[in-house]
Amino acid sequence: MDFEAVVIGSSAGGLKALKTIILGLDKTFSIPIIVVQHMSPHSDSFMSRYFNQLSHLQVKEADEREPVRPSHMYLAPPNYHLLVEEDKTLSLSVEEKVNYARPSIDVLFESAAFAWGSRLIGIVLTGANNDGATGLKKITQAGGLAIIQSPETAEVPIMPISAIDNCPDAIVLKLEDIPLFLNKL
Repeated sequence: MDFEAVVIGSSAGGLKALKTIILGLDKTFSIPIIVVQHMSPHSDSFMSRYFNQLSHLQVKEADEREPVRPSHMYLAPPNYHLLVEEDKTLSLSVEEKVNYARPSIDVLFESAAFAWGSRLIGIVLTGANNDGATGLKKITQAGGLAIIQSPETAEVPIMPISAIDNCPDAIVLKLEDIPLFLNKL
């Protein structure tokens, strides 16, 4: 199966988890990655600058109507939902919070499942609520691949546990094994 995109959702402990994934990806990995990391609405662009220094991928905050391109990693800007449109462009929304969060992982995952269907990989990482569980199920219902960080390796296991409960057929991997799995694709 040729995958066209990866969506990742993380919350508490996510910076460290995302760093582990980024550093573990091969230099030849070019599938675009779209990330929602729960953060303060007043955050600056530190995360995109930081990850851009670590990665061979071009890391940036997503812009409205921006096309999703290979070898790029897009981050949801603070206080905006990040969505993928049918034409595989990104859009931003300030609609009300979902699961107490804006950006919401479920919002990204559900829109990406609609855009890519079976050619999408969804990954739920560490976090302290259940955001991402419903969206990950939508990805599997569309034929996509679901990956969940094993709760034992999560800084905060609530989000992975919720995702496992909602998607019992998902692949559950230790954090350090997730980039190795992605590299094999």
